[in-house]
Amino acid sequence: MAKLIFRMNQSLDGYVDHLAMPSRPTLFRYWIERVRDLAGSVYGRGMYEVMRYWDEDRPEWSAEGHEFAAAWRNQPKWVVSRSLTSVGPNATLVQDDVEAVIRGLKADLAGEISLSGPNLARSVTDLGLIDEYQLYFHPVVLGHGKPFFAGPRPPLRFVASDLIDDDVIRLTYVPA
Repeated sequence: MAKLIFRMNQSLDGYVDHLAMPSRPTLFRYWIERVRDLAGSVYGRGMYEVMRYWDEDRPEWSAEGHEFAAAWRNQPKWVVSRSLTSVGPNATLVQDDVEAVIRGLKADLAGEISLSGPNLARSVTDLGLIDEYQLYFHPVVLGHGKPFFAGPRPPLRFVASDLIDDDVIRLTYVPA
């Protein structure tokens, strides 16, 4: 049975914005390995559209950029959206019965499934399907943006902290 993990980078004041928190080499290497090891990913529409950047090679990318793109392209993806009519390669559009789809993925896959997108995470939290929350804190204060938790924070129990980069720490929680 797979474990569903909601993980995202966030500022000290609780906002997610990948452009305001660029990955330095050590952190980027960390994300390459995480993506490579996933059984798959479930995306909300907005986060999926951000990640589609990795669908096509770009000449300005470093070797690590190409490596991340290859890992991202190789993993199966499920995109939850009622507004999209199609999705890119190695992706499946989920428009209805999100709960049944995620329960099926958890039952059928082994390893970790990443969940991305605060709004989607709120819905999936309300269904009781998230097994773990990983918050990657960056030493920046944004003062605005999309919050990590799109609604009231669910009851959580702290289980671990890990220094990922010189100044990025991961806090891991499970539902209480």
